[in-house]
Amino acid sequence: MVTLIRKPGCHLCDDAQVVVEKVCGDLGVPWEQKDIAQDPHLHEKYWEQIPVVLVDGEQHTFWRVNEERLRKALTD
Repeated sequence: MVTLIRKPGCHLCDDAQVVVEKVCGDLGVPWEQKDIAQDPHLHEKYWEQIPVVLVDGEQHTFWRVNEERLRKALTD
């Protein structure tokens, strides 16, 4: 499971979502997005790193999502 933690109006978040949608779609991996504005715990933990990508609950990356690196993490 891939989780994209984002916030509204964030262009890096929009870019990250495109990569997550593509990679997860190609590999058939489920993904979800969470809004830090709706979750005080996520806001406290990640507000300086948005967007953040978690793979199976563990932080994979933040700010910029590398398609090849995410693909490798999901296929290894």
